[in-house]
Amino acid sequence: MAGSTAQVKRLLALNIKMLRKKWGFSQEKLAEVTSLSAQSISDIEGCRTWVSDKTLENLAKALDVDIFMLFMPPYEGTGSDSENLCNRLAKLRTAIKKDVDDRLDQFYVHELHIDTRKV
Repeated sequence: MAGSTAQVKRLLALNIKMLRKKWGFSQEKLAEVTSLSAQSISDIEGCRTWVSDKTLENLAKALDVDIFMLFMPPYEGTGSDSENLCNRLAKLRTAIKKDVDDRLDQFYVHELHIDTRKV
């Protein structure tokens, strides 16, 4: 994850597009179901805009997934859906932990002037 907003936007865009196609929705149809404009859907899928919490809720509901699934990295693997989900969640947990640790280290170094290598 590494904290990059661009990476998160790309992941969100990829998942929305993939799920939209899975359900057989055009951008226009997804826009209609979510009360967004087709341009908004295009901008989200093109990583040109960010989304509000309410928009995330609407997209997740329309695509029949929990919101967190919109941010899950794609997983190509064999095994049951529950195994795949567990593997993806484990990878996400690891990435989030690393991101939080990196941000805390940056905070300690930049804000508190503590060298974490000496701790």
